[in-house]
Amino acid sequence: MPNAVAIKVLVVDDQNSVRQMTRMTLEEIGFRHIHEAENGVQAMETASLQPLDLIISDYNMPEMDGLGLLRAVRGHPVVRKVPFILLTGRGDRELVVKAAQAGVNNYLVKPFTAAILREKIEQVMGKLS
Repeated sequence: MPNAVAIKVLVVDDQNSVRQMTRMTLEEIGFRHIHEAENGVQAMETASLQPLDLIISDYNMPEMDGLGLLRAVRGHPVVRKVPFILLTGRGDRELVVKAAQAGVNNYLVKPFTAAILREKIEQVMGKLS
């Protein structure tokens, strides 16, 4: 049973307002170690500098989108096994299939509540304490 306080999360979204909302929601659940990145390129830089336990990334971003980031993560020896939750503004079946093929652990359609985010995290990490 992982303790939310100890889990290191990286939130990736090009919109500051979405990153802040996701951060506040994670804090509400009990997370305290939250890192942020504006795009996939920044996310990979962050991931290579510090250990992570979970990545939550938007799909639609400049420079490197969420699927590109997912593929980069799965190809990187240090972070390839880190659980990855993809955020999307649409419940597009084709995107979900592509993400599953690339190795996503779960996905979440925006907007979302703290309860739904917690449920998605627990589905990939186990029940939180």
